[in-house]
Amino acid sequence: MVWKLKEQLKAQLARETGYYSRPSGGRHRFALAYPNSYFVGMSNLGLHIVYRLLNERQDTACERVFLPERKQQQAYEKARQPLMTMESQTGLNRFDIIGFVVSFEMDYFNILRMLELGKVVPMAADRGEQDALVIGGGPCATFNPEPLSLFFDAFIIGEGEAVLPGFMDVYHAKKLAGAGRQEILEALSHVPGVYVPSVHRPEKGEHQVVRQWQQNLDDFPGETVIYTEDTEFNLHLVEIARGCGRHCRFCMAGYCFRKPRNRSLEAIEKMLAGAKASGRRVGLMGAAISDYPEIDSLCREILGDGLSMSVASFRADSVTQELVDSLAASGLRTLTMAPEAGSSRMRAVVNKGIEEQHLLNAMDMGIRAGIRNFRLYIMIGLPGEEPEDIQAIVDMACRLKDFMEKHGAMGRLTLSINPFIPKPFTPFQWEPMAPLKYIQGALKSITSALRKRHNIEVIAESPRDAYVQAFLARGNRQAGEVLWEAYQAGGSKAIKSVLKARGSSLDEQVSRLRQLDEVLPWDVLDMGFTKAYLIKERQEACKAEPARTIRCFDGCHRCGVCK
Repeated sequence: MVWKLKEQLKAQLARETGYYSRPSGGRHRFALAYPNSYFVGMSNLGLHIVYRLLNERQDTACERVFLPERKQQQAYEKARQPLMTMESQTGLNRFDIIGFVVSFEMDYFNILRMLELGKVVPMAADRGEQDALVIGGGPCATFNPEPLSLFFDAFIIGEGEAVLPGFMDVYHAKKLAGAGRQEILEALSHVPGVYVPSVHRPEKGEHQVVRQWQQNLDDFPGETVIYTEDTEFNLHLVEIARGCGRHCRFCMAGYCFRKPRNRSLEAIEKMLAGAKASGRRVGLMGAAISDYPEIDSLCREILGDGLSMSVASFRADSVTQELVDSLAASGLRTLTMAPEAGSSRMRAVVNKGIEEQHLLNAMDMGIRAGIRNFRLYIMIGLPGEEPEDIQAIVDMACRLKDFMEKHGAMGRLTLSINPFIPKPFTPFQWEPMAPLKYIQGALKSITSALRKRHNIEVIAESPRDAYVQAFLARGNRQAGEVLWEAYQAGGSKAIKSVLKARGSSLDEQVSRLRQLDEVLPWDVLDMGFTKAYLIKERQEACKAEPARTIRCFDGCHRCGVCK
């Protein structure tokens, strides 16, 4: 059975190109773990960036490990074999450091499953001198590590390029000096951007760990390292920018990854070589691709090299005809936009800066380029939302579909609707989540109203899953205890019963209005701006006026990140 599991990993590896094979002798063994399937994980650009960063060190051998499919999990359990890495088929419990890329709250359950399958002691406090250090990085680790603090020894707060080199330098020096586990953790707690739960105590309510960010993106490449056909996005991914300065008040990434930074066109052109060599489409990555100042020149460069392209996202108020034409020429069939709300009032509340005319202009560009299908990202349950704002979503969808048909685009209009989830380090971090019955009712209202309209599709995230995400996103260390009990009881669906047994409820946890002077679990971290700034933005949201917070600009010192 063990032989078969190893052969499956070897076969998967044989279908790859670009992976590292480092001798472990004299190097620290680092297992880079993605808490989801290989198919999903290999499309995560952050994993590729960290994998290269670590393997280019002379003291580290980094290998990858993913959550196996259910049948493989059962095979591991039957064989009593620890979960193994891709590169050397080594058990997870034999590594010095296990580093998880933590991007989504619902993957928290998968983290615990991987620790169990890897025969790694789940609780950080129970690990001994011979056990691996378990660390976490990525968006969830950066904005609120507390729900995972029972299981992790340390967290990377911010961007890996700015923190991991210092982390590994200290770890390497301490290991050479023969330091014990707690001494190493104490030393790591002094590395800028490293949060050690056993050292830093959130109940103090003090800003102790400062989020780190890479100021010059050109110093590190940001592209696909390993190619495989077995992945969600079979592209050569290229990061052209990081961070966002648009000040959308619901967006954690817009606050935790400030300031916005662009790679130089020259640096991006160098990374296109991988796409040329592999014959793959270029996947441009960034918070808002159309905000890249040289996007038209980049499009001409990509198509001029005989390549095709796709984008992660663009903004309807900055998209250009050349960008849309380039996407259409690359085979794009659906143009995606994110107005977030149907009414101008709600878009003012969230400071989106997108109006219906922007959507119509972008649609017109798409139709002229030959694109016939469009998708809209919408949120419901936003702070201050009224029934007329729900009806505005329906009305907007009908007007946009009318525009499509009038201009000969007889394709599909898709509304992708998600419940609003308040996130840490945003002006809405104190807000309650809308009641579950309200969200379900709003979804039903929208779906029913559009059901008879030909070629309008409504897809939606599960409101119940959104409630679990909201609980974990703003949870404290006690939320980690609930997470552990729910995991042992079967997973995310058990959270409701676990909370009930503790005399609470999921509704109570996520629908509570937090007080402005309340000590929040993530107050132990410092993102570079103050609560006063977030409170000011929250007050602006309450006005629901068209006047808005303008985007970041050179010389701006409003939020404090660029001090």
